[in-house]
Amino acid sequence: MPQSDSVRPNKIRVLLVDDHAVVREGTAELLNRQPDIEVIGAAGDGVAAVEMAARLQPDVVLMDIGLPVLDGIAATRQIKATRPTITVLALTAHDEDQYVFALLKAGAAGYLLKTIRGKELVEAIRAVYRGEAVLHPAVAKKVLGRFATQTQETKAEAQTPVTETLSERELEVLRLAGRGLSNKEIADRLVLSPRTVQAHFANIFSKLQVGSRTEAVLKGLKRRWLNLDDLEYK
Repeated sequence: MPQSDSVRPNKIRVLLVDDHAVVREGTAELLNRQPDIEVIGAAGDGVAAVEMAARLQPDVVLMDIGLPVLDGIAATRQIKATRPTITVLALTAHDEDQYVFALLKAGAAGYLLKTIRGKELVEAIRAVYRGEAVLHPAVAKKVLGRFATQTQETKAEAQTPVTETLSERELEVLRLAGRGLSNKEIADRLVLSPRTVQAHFANIFSKLQVGSRTEAVLKGLKRRWLNLDDLEYK
């Protein structure tokens, strides 16, 4: 789970999952050049990814979709079911809506295409580690809107009063996160310091057992704490 600056480890520990060895090697070389990122393992199929995630406990799993044995969607679902605080970031060649929705529903914190530049990938890993969503605002709006209208939680889950889980301030922060505001923008809007906003997100992630804003907002939608009006982007 993303941590505060005072307790954050020296490096972001990343597990690479891709069925092409050359992609794994090239990505590992890029990431290991960063002073704050360390590749701790690489898997070529979904089953190996699930096993390695449980054993190595990475901060971020960089996940492809088209994997042998077990695809990236199923692998993400299994990782999040047993280790909900591990952050999964999809990196794939597939841009069809069905894959985007399936990966996010499985618990991925963000969705990137392999056409991105190396610098953008590095920044995205840092962003999801901080708990931020890595989706274009237009894509996020479409995705969250679809989840708001189609996704249903169990009856007991859906009826959980927000007051039993989140404080009023935490709910405000979650709603602003659903609008795509950054930590600084949320801090400005609520007249708080960015560090205080970061602390609120840490509490939200801990209470909801998630590792990213995307997951937190989706859970808020499923529990009917948020609605489409809360997702209007700035």
